[in-house]
Amino acid sequence: MKKKTPKTTKLSLISNLPVIKIVSEEEEMHVKLGLEMEDKTHDMLVKWGKEVASDEDYINIAISAGLKHLISSNK
Repeated sequence: MKKKTPKTTKLSLISNLPVIKIVSEEEEMHVKLGLEMEDKTHDMLVKWGKEVASDEDYINIAISAGLKHLISSNK
């Protein structure tokens, strides 16, 4: 059986970033909810979220968004 050669992909999305090493991981169970609400309720929740969000929250969001973009652009 012929072995496939691994595809090398240049990660242009993150090539300008310094090296980020994963030193640990934690598995978390969560449920993603689809929500409907009034605009004023949404604005209030965004305000509350910004007040309690940590730098780590923003880093996790950015990495997730970057990986999703990279995966969708390589399809």
